[in-house]
Amino acid sequence: MSAIMKKAWGYRYWVLVILWLVYIINYFDRMAVLTFLPFIQKDLHLTPVEVGQLASVFFFAYAAAQISAGFLADKIGSKRVMYIAITVFTFVTALTGVVKNFGQFIALRIGLGLGEGHHFAPAIRAINNWFPFKERGRAVSFFATSWAVAPAIVPVIVTSISVSFFGGAWRPVFYVLAIPGAIGIFLLWRFISDSPKEMIAKGKLSKDQDIEEENVAPKKLSKEEKRKAYGVFLKDANFYVFTLCLFCQLAVYWGTSTWLTSFLVTQHGLNIKEMGFFASAPYIVAFFAMMLGGWLMDNVVHRMKPVALIGYIGSIPVLWMLGSVEKGNTGLLLTLLLLVGFFVNLNFGSIYAYLPKRYPKEIVGSATGLANGIGQLGSFISPLIAGYLVTVGANGSQDFSRVFIFFAIVSAVAALCAVILKEKKVTKVPANTIGSEKSVS
Repeated sequence: MSAIMKKAWGYRYWVLVILWLVYIINYFDRMAVLTFLPFIQKDLHLTPVEVGQLASVFFFAYAAAQISAGFLADKIGSKRVMYIAITVFTFVTALTGVVKNFGQFIALRIGLGLGEGHHFAPAIRAINNWFPFKERGRAVSFFATSWAVAPAIVPVIVTSISVSFFGGAWRPVFYVLAIPGAIGIFLLWRFISDSPKEMIAKGKLSKDQDIEEENVAPKKLSKEEKRKAYGVFLKDANFYVFTLCLFCQLAVYWGTSTWLTSFLVTQHGLNIKEMGFFASAPYIVAFFAMMLGGWLMDNVVHRMKPVALIGYIGSIPVLWMLGSVEKGNTGLLLTLLLLVGFFVNLNFGSIYAYLPKRYPKEIVGSATGLANGIGQLGSFISPLIAGYLVTVGANGSQDFSRVFIFFAIVSAVAALCAVILKEKKVTKVPANTIGSEKSVS
């Protein structure tokens, strides 16, 4: 390891890259199921209603896991919780290859949701420990690109493995996906610690004058101090406004992700090859949008609200128009898909940097876990509501106009939340008071 990598100010970027890679492994497992779902449905003789239940039960378990993940990260450390998470979802993914019926598949989807749901909040807490306040927007934005990169590459990779090595069979692919899980466990063990201070204490990292005081590990709190510390965000009205904002953002993201391929095939009549190209377009743009949003937050506006308003207000017209594009107008369809990818994802890095920028690191894991747990219910509810809004014609044709109008309305609610949201930093978690605030310019 070079000298610069041994310095905390340089090594934290390696930590970020590793956390990013491990989270892409997380997405490999969930996106592989979605990619092979039509073939799984055929082999297991599942009805469309059962397929819908399988899709939604994952997000329900995933949302529930977010809450305990945050509190566990604060209690036993981010690294240990991520160990548990990746071990569970790797094991469940391998078991998916032997699933025989609907009941077994439901159990595995719940297990996958619980495993993957315990990964996000600890990762955000680790980023919070390693990066100074002024860089967290960019750091979280880069981390957020993992869920733009993964949906763009996973379907291609897993289907290629299936066709090239297993004659188009889907079951063996899930056994192979245990390998990236094992790699992720190794990367966590070898390169990650909860904080620079911990790694320096173990002699794995040299001391460096550029380490900021706020990058040291958070202090241990007594039970009484924890009770008062949690009150910092539980008694903060802005926490709930933020949570509703996140709920809406995730509702739009996973709502569009869930129904996009059906929209392209049934309403626009695209074949498999064309659908794959058009469906990947928003995620390619999403990577750059996420990075831009974090850069704007850290270097230009220094707040989440302006970035959020650009993203949410911009999403309203493009989502509204997307659902009404005439069949055959592929130029306009592609243009709107690219714009959807940009505006829907612009605020992803920024919104997840809001809590680390607002609350002390002693409680940011718990705050992130609770907010993301409630917010992920948007991922659960949105696809279900959208299903009722699809208009089915007498000849079996499907019209998604009302679906995308619904997503546009949800974006408008998110914009309203962003207008209301106040951005101030809670400076500390004292033992005898709930906390103090100072304005953030």
